[in-house]
Order: sequence, then C-alpha cells, then structure tokens
Amino acid sequence: MWNLNFITKKDFKSHVKNTIANYGDKLKPYDVKRFNNNIVDPVKLIFDKNVYNYSWEEIIKNEIFRQRYKANSNEIGYFHQKIFKYIKGCTVPERGWDVIVSSKNGLEVPECGTVKTVYIEMKNKHNTMNSASSSKTYMKMQGQLLSDDNCACFLVEVIAKKSQNIPWIVSLDGRRQRHKFIRRVSMDEFYKFVTGDPDAFYKMCMVLPSVIQEVVASSHNIQIPRDTVFDELRNMSDENGSFILALYMLGFAEYNGFKKCE
Repeated sequence: MWNLNFITKKDFKSHVKNTIANYGDKLKPYDVKRFNNNIVDPVKLIFDKNVYNYSWEEIIKNEIFRQRYKANSNEIGYFHQKIFKYIKGCTVPERGWDVIVSSKNGLEVPECGTVKTVYIEMKNKHNTMNSASSSKTYMKMQGQLLSDDNCACFLVEVIAKKSQNIPWIVSLDGRRQRHKFIRRVSMDEFYKFVTGDPDAFYKMCMVLPSVIQEVVASSHNIQIPRDTVFDELRNMSDENGSFILALYMLGFAEYNGFKKCE
C-alpha cells in the first residue's frame, strides 16, 4: 500500500525519474580517459589501497564513486527541493527562494503564532555554509520580514545534528542576532510543518529505495553504467608488467623517468 498521503505514487515516481534524468552525463560509464580527466593522484590511491587493505579493483571503484558523488550533489539537492512542488500549499519558484509555503488559513509557526507565508532557504548541511554565506542568507531573511509583516523564514537543513525548529542565531558584525521568525529547521520538522504528519520524512525515506528500483527497472532510457577503468588498467599492466606502473602513468606520464616507460 502507498502510505504517503501528501504525494501520489505517480507524482513521486515522476519526481524520482526526473532526478535520475538530471544525472545526465554522470550516468555514462567511466573509461580510463574519463577517470583521469582531472588527473587522479596515483600516490594517494596507492596509500589508500595498502592502508585500508583494499584490492586494486575496490580502490578504482571507490575513486569512481568519489568522482560521481562530487558531481551529483546538485541532483540530490534537486530531489530535496523540487519534491515540494507536488505538496499542497508549497510552490518552488524559479529564482529567489527554494520553496514558498502559504495558506489562506494561516500557518502555525512555533513561538510565532500564525503567519500567512513561510519562505524557505534549503541547505544540505548547515556546516557547509561559511560565515559570509550565513550572513548573506540571514540578511536576505531580515529583508523579507521588513517587506512582509505576515511571514516567517526558515533555513531548512537536510542533514541537521538533530530534529529541530528553533530560532536561527548568527553573528553579524560581531553581534549575535536572534529573531523568532527566522528559524533553523531540520528536514523532518519541515516535512511535518507542510504535511501535518510528524513521520512524513521517515515514510518518504522508507519508500524511496523501492521506487528508485522500480524507475530504473522500467525505464529504457536509464542505463546502469558499466565502468571499464579497472579492466583497461589491468590490460596496460599486462603489457608493461606492473599495475602500479600503469596507475603511475595516469598522473606522471610526462615526468622524468616515467617517459621511458610509455
């Protein structure tokens, strides 16, 4: 049974499919040329292989995973933000705010009473914001409160240290600033705020793996990449007698000594 009462299964599957589609080129398989596009550090890979007791195949797979992970963070941000366009009372504007929540009957905000609109800035982790970014975001929220006296502003953190909906306290020009209408909210509390279900985020997380599997299995446009980096490096090592040397050649082919090996 589908137990998400705030989004239909059809809409959720569509959103998952769109998120995967946004991976774009990152779904393409890795060969040696792509693997070494930004020139990997062979010394680091050799240290990691021996310190963590990985096989060569594992260390290559881990590096490919690291490169993909670094590249696809925007797509996961897309997933967390754009899902709210399917949820009643929420809009996802093209620019300005990440999400806007509104209700003609009012929205109950802790410590604040009822407001008509809540403006959302969404971050993956609060600690990824430096002081300049935090200050800029906080001042943006202050400006919104000055122009709209019937609103609140939330900094929603996908990964927060704990479940919370609290005033956001920052330091501006050496002075601590606190306003009850400017709040730090964990993702689970934000789902609760917009759906009324305290476990809404948990329920979404529980159905997500199976829905991703359904989407991948049923879509002819989504191909699971088959990476060839390890096989190519192994073939190179068969020719020159050393997998380590094949790895070194990725970064040091033009260096003294290594030129002779090519």
